[in-house]
Amino acid sequence: MNEQQPTPQQVRRALARAERGAALDVDEATVLLAATGADLDRLTAAAAKVRDAGLVAAGRPAVVTYSPKVFIPVTKLCRDRCHYCTFVESPGQLTRAGHAMFLSPDEILDIASQGAAMGCLEALFTLGDRPEDRWPEARAWLDEQGYDSTLAYVRAMAVRVLEETGLLPHLNPGVMSWEELNRLKPVSPSMGMMLETTSRRLFETKGEAHFGSPDKDPDVRMRVLEDAGRLSIPFTTGLLVGIGETLEERAETIFALRQVSRAFGSVQEVIVQNFRAKPDTAMRHADDLGLDEYRATIAVTRIVLGPKARVQAPPNLVDLEECRLLLGAGVDDWGGVSPLTPDHVNPERPWPSLERLREITAQCGFDLQARLTVHPEYVRAGEPWLDPRVSGHVAALATEDGLARPGVRPSGLPWQEPDGGFASVGRTDLFEAVDSEGRTDDRRSDFANVYGDWDEVQSAADRTGGFETGAGAPSSTTGWDALKAAEKDPGNLSDEHALTLMTAEGDLLREVCRLADDLRKETVGDDVTYVVNRNINFTNVCYVGCRFCAFAQRRTDADAYSLSLDEVADRAEEAWDLGATEVCMQGGIDPELPASAYFDLVSAVKQRVPDMHVHAFSPMEVVNGTARTGLSIEDFLIKAREAGLGSLPGTAAEILDDEVRWVLTKGKLPTKTWVEIVSTAHRVGLPTTSTMMYGHVDHPRHWVGHLKVLARIQDASFEAGGAAFTEFVPLPFVHTSAPIYLAGVARPGPTLRDNLAVHAMARIMLHGRISNIQTSWVKLGVDGTRAMLQAGANDVGGTLMEETISRMAGSEHGSAKTVAELVEIGAGIGRPVRERTTTYGVR
Repeated sequence: MNEQQPTPQQVRRALARAERGAALDVDEATVLLAATGADLDRLTAAAAKVRDAGLVAAGRPAVVTYSPKVFIPVTKLCRDRCHYCTFVESPGQLTRAGHAMFLSPDEILDIASQGAAMGCLEALFTLGDRPEDRWPEARAWLDEQGYDSTLAYVRAMAVRVLEETGLLPHLNPGVMSWEELNRLKPVSPSMGMMLETTSRRLFETKGEAHFGSPDKDPDVRMRVLEDAGRLSIPFTTGLLVGIGETLEERAETIFALRQVSRAFGSVQEVIVQNFRAKPDTAMRHADDLGLDEYRATIAVTRIVLGPKARVQAPPNLVDLEECRLLLGAGVDDWGGVSPLTPDHVNPERPWPSLERLREITAQCGFDLQARLTVHPEYVRAGEPWLDPRVSGHVAALATEDGLARPGVRPSGLPWQEPDGGFASVGRTDLFEAVDSEGRTDDRRSDFANVYGDWDEVQSAADRTGGFETGAGAPSSTTGWDALKAAEKDPGNLSDEHALTLMTAEGDLLREVCRLADDLRKETVGDDVTYVVNRNINFTNVCYVGCRFCAFAQRRTDADAYSLSLDEVADRAEEAWDLGATEVCMQGGIDPELPASAYFDLVSAVKQRVPDMHVHAFSPMEVVNGTARTGLSIEDFLIKAREAGLGSLPGTAAEILDDEVRWVLTKGKLPTKTWVEIVSTAHRVGLPTTSTMMYGHVDHPRHWVGHLKVLARIQDASFEAGGAAFTEFVPLPFVHTSAPIYLAGVARPGPTLRDNLAVHAMARIMLHGRISNIQTSWVKLGVDGTRAMLQAGANDVGGTLMEETISRMAGSEHGSAKTVAELVEIGAGIGRPVRERTTTYGVR
């Protein structure tokens, strides 16, 4: 595309700002990308200064790094059709060359073993995106080998490489879902995927570089980077320069990389890769990226990303002498260099000799040192960046500062669960030890970084729309029209009518509550129900980074604890002796839990108290279990059911809208995964509850949307004839000790109006689907609970005996109720109270 070039005055004005260290915007970055001659020299000098300051701050001044690696092309099949790619081949080409559709396990291990013998430390797994979606031959090969997908095969081979060679896998399989990233994290210290460009024009326009390649959708690729950040995966990414993008599009890509890096701190390096035309491709006649344009892009990337960023340029894609100019533009890493395998993506460009690269680096004033596939900052930090199952493999190769140990030769180590299994750890007296506000300290020790960048969180919260009482009602309908619609067909309200009633105030709100209470009486009668149960929060060690949660602790924090299996069973037995029929077990996502942890917990309770109903494990814990065991969601749930699991709590729902979820939490599962897990639970015969936490950064339209998602799930469960939701539990946000409130992002919980509207509208919108609406005495207290029981609710939950999560968040309403106290709640409004089972049977 032809684009207007900036004037010399514009370039020098932007250059002066860059030299002063001022923050650049996209327009200024675009101008600087066009710098040439003396202006380019000034630009690269400014970038080099930023790089040098960053290396000093990192504790390794004048050190440039590289990763000694082997390149393992797992498969050259791909479902995409990138116009510049020579890596990909068709099944026919592979067959004619005498190759199988995938490298065999023996071939993969042979490459890795040879690399280990030569001192390589990284096994770079590179492959095409989801070839089985395009090529039947790929699907047939996987089926023959017993793998459900290419990524399942990659996971299995990563484990074998760890165990049999000690090389550290770096997985680069293209676009991955949140679930897939989560399943691969335990087998790989780092992963990667080039963003390449954020240009939708190159993706959507016929004849452009990414047209016809579904995995090159910039929005999809940005989602992968964000999901990797949410899961605390050290992630390599970058931009591919010169594939037809404009300078402005190039600048926008750099700023997109900066945004995701700042939000999550997970971008361990940014590769600036220059396009080089290859024969036999659609872009074979395109010009290679010019060296000056490449230097400008590296320099602008360095300046925009700042001193903490690691900026890499592949040394084999320029002439070796030109590497000096790349160092001068701000590069501080050469990426992977292999003494064994070629660059299969750029086979025409051999790796430089390590000796010559070291010499040139030294001539530029730098010491070339080897690193691991995971960069030093993440090696030193450990959890949550490194899964415990690979941390030992990393430690075997790393120095104290996180670089590679000089002269180290990897050797295979078992890939296994952390030592110790289930054991009592930390403050198991925490239930008695916390102060009157629920915890010993104001916040966990890693408050400043575990939740991501708070400025980015605030920006995301602003985009959710905020909330003021009465805001959001459409002007095209009146409240009384909406009420009439609700009276006529409560379970099938339009979005417009539902939002109108959800934002009701005054007389209209009173009528909404009256209708909800009438529907409650019609559906379940006047009885207020409860279950005698005990909550067992078996660990509070968690690194997910939920920004609303004051319960989670770092392992080394004073308030951290984990219960042993015997302690869990003891609590269950004690509860049974006190008349409980249910234990509800949930805990933090502790990376050191054994793979069998969830099954072991259920078995421990059932062996001690065979008739106790075990209501346990949120969808987040289920997805953690699938990642640790390698089981599918369905197989995991079936195995848990066989161990004695009776039902699942539908917590971890928060708000079933990712716009809000990604503000509330850094790393919790996305909406579609929550839906998949509860739907699968229903299908395999496990009933679940459903919940919604509200009153933080959300808007009433999110509440309406959430309830509609639950209604669709219940409809599908009814149609399938399996289990279903037993109840809906609105959970008011408890703000007191919540990090997102302490950081000034969230509002201080819902108002009484909000609580009444949510409970009443839940009864109305879920009418005919979910019969039981529970109100939380833990969060609302006695008076609040009574008010909700007159606005559509019919259940007060359980006696709990202890409920650590709400208490540590700052709830003022205690952590246990006696049966007599629950009876008194109902008596205060003239309603009978009776005990129930977990699934609402009569006791």
